[in-house]
Amino acid sequence: MTDFGTYSDIGVSLDGYVATVEIRRPPHNFFDSELIRQIGEAFERLDASDACRSIVLCAEGRSFCAGADFSKRMDTGTVQEGSRSSGGKHLYKEASRLFRTRKPLVGAVHGAAVGGGLGLALVPDFRVTCSEARFSANFNRLGFHPGFGLTETLPRLVGAQQAALLFYTGRRIPGDEAVRIGLADLLVPQDEVRQAAQALALEIAQSSPLAVMSTRETMRRRLADAIDAATERELVEQDWLRRTEDFNEGIKAYGERRLPNFQGR
Repeated sequence: MTDFGTYSDIGVSLDGYVATVEIRRPPHNFFDSELIRQIGEAFERLDASDACRSIVLCAEGRSFCAGADFSKRMDTGTVQEGSRSSGGKHLYKEASRLFRTRKPLVGAVHGAAVGGGLGLALVPDFRVTCSEARFSANFNRLGFHPGFGLTETLPRLVGAQQAALLFYTGRRIPGDEAVRIGLADLLVPQDEVRQAAQALALEIAQSSPLAVMSTRETMRRRLADAIDAATERELVEQDWLRRTEDFNEGIKAYGERRLPNFQGR
């Protein structure tokens, strides 16, 4: 039996040629460097296994991933906070590792994918979602710069103009709107999201695995390098913005569920 590792915050299983990696931090699956490290390790182990031909990334609980839990001062990917994370790697450096996965990925987004959680949702090649899901790049609404490579991945999917709109406003869009603009690929009832994602992953797994990986490499060539470059820029901007009054106001307003009163300083 292939060993895919034992993890505290994710579950890994294999059914036929389709692996499932499930985030297990309900209800909102807030993330930090450790969670992303575990997902990265699982992906790398699955990459090395001929028994796996495709991977479904999903989550238990109410949200797919609601981003960082600012109420607990979890790391947000900045240089300063990253220097304190395990192994000396900040959150978004761990995140960029996910884009080097060689096996095709399908995301099952059944609930909120917000901030860095949206970044995680954009790691897979495809996304299956539902009308109840919510997608939001809410960084600017927090007084912050986007991270998780989103300045590279989001425009690739929806175009520069639509990406700018989502970044600048921080608006939340439902799953049907996400499918309409190309942010997600398939809309199904909420209780069928994971099943539909696994069906799509199985359909992919029924193609030649060598040909799929070869085609994927051609189509995603240089993506991981582009993510690394984008992340470096994102981290520089996040580092100084995190020290502003606007960022403190943004986080406070978010916790108090009100509109922030930004002063531009």
